[in-house]
Parts: sequence; C-alpha cells; structure tokens
Amino acid sequence: MLVVLVGGVVAALLTGRVGGLPAPELSTLTWIGPQFTASAIIGLAVPLYLVTMASQNLSGLAVLRADGYEPPPGPLIGVTGFVSVLTAPLGASTTNLAAISAAICTGPDVHPDPTKRWMTGPFYALAYLVFAAFGASLVAIFAVLPQSLIVLVAGLALLGSLANALSIALRDEAGRMAATVTFAVTASGLALFGIGSAFWGLVAGLAVAGLDRLKKK
Repeated sequence: MLVVLVGGVVAALLTGRVGGLPAPELSTLTWIGPQFTASAIIGLAVPLYLVTMASQNLSGLAVLRADGYEPPPGPLIGVTGFVSVLTAPLGASTTNLAAISAAICTGPDVHPDPTKRWMTGPFYALAYLVFAAFGASLVAIFAVLPQSLIVLVAGLALLGSLANALSIALRDEAGRMAATVTFAVTASGLALFGIGSAFWGLVAGLAVAGLDRLKKK
C-alpha cells in the first residue's frame, strides 16, 4: 500500500494534478481549557458516544471475529473507555477499536500466522507518533492530493479484509440473505439520527434474520 501511495503521489506530481506540496513543519501544542455545557453534552458527547460504539467498536469486533479472533467485548470496551477518560482533557477523540485499522492490521495479508499479527501494532504506533509530530503538515499534504488517489489507496487497503469477511458471511447458506442485507445497508451510507450506516446495517441484518426464523417456525 505504501508503494501504491508513493507511486500515486509521484504520478500526480508528474501529471500536474498537484500544484505543490507544503513544507513539513512540526506541530505546536496549544492549551485549550475544557468547558462543560449541557448543549455540548447533548449535541456532541452523546452523538459521539453512539457513533463510536456503533461505527467503530461494533464494527471493530466484527472485523476481529471475521479474521478468526474471539476477544471478550467487555474488557476491550472497558479499557478503551478508561483510556478515553484519561486522554479527553488533552483534546483526544474517543479511543476505540478502529474498524478500518483493525481490518488492515489483523487480516491474513499482515502475516499468515494469526498469533504473529500483533507485531503490526508497534509500526502503527510509530506511524501515529509521526502523525502527531507533523500532523498539520500531513493533513495539508493529503488535502492537495487528488481525491481519487486517496479513495483508491483506501479501497485497495481494504480489499483483502472485504473478501475475507464476505467469504465468512456467505459461507452459511441459512444466513446469506441477512448477511447480504447487512452489507447492502452498510455500503449504502445510510445515516439516521447521527448514527452511521454500520449500526443500521446490523439492525437491518438482525431484522431479516429474525423474520427468517419466524417464517421457518
């Protein structure tokens, strides 16, 4: 994926699709005191919590199980929630299972042996440290790159995980319709009440599975 990204950037530069890359600069720290208001709690904190649980933690658990892992949800949610409390005063977003990162880091492309895929973690941690040091510059660089390149890289990165998840989801003939509905609703990008399509895809799939069971009874 790094080769694709670098090759795409070089191609975009050579074809004149990028005017020029901004110079890298170190990020600066700015203290912003936390403020607690009812409007922020209702309009920001609660929706962010729901989106995190539905679009990240729930999807992250599904990705881990699709790759053959069976983590207990309780301790995972407890640890990520505790870390979120610690990092919230520093302006950090909620710590969660990160569905896309999990899909990239836990699939068979990482390592044939599932017990050795954890070694991807330190490299991701190093990448996040680089992002933290040059965050503003990296965002500016990605902002000037063609959107089609960013979509291409992201799509290619998830192809392996998508193929693996679909093969597992459609393996059971009895649950194929529910799995297909779940995938279709999730891929549609449906968003209601500030909650993303991952949650509504799960709701639709469970509804179809429940109706199918009632029909058989």
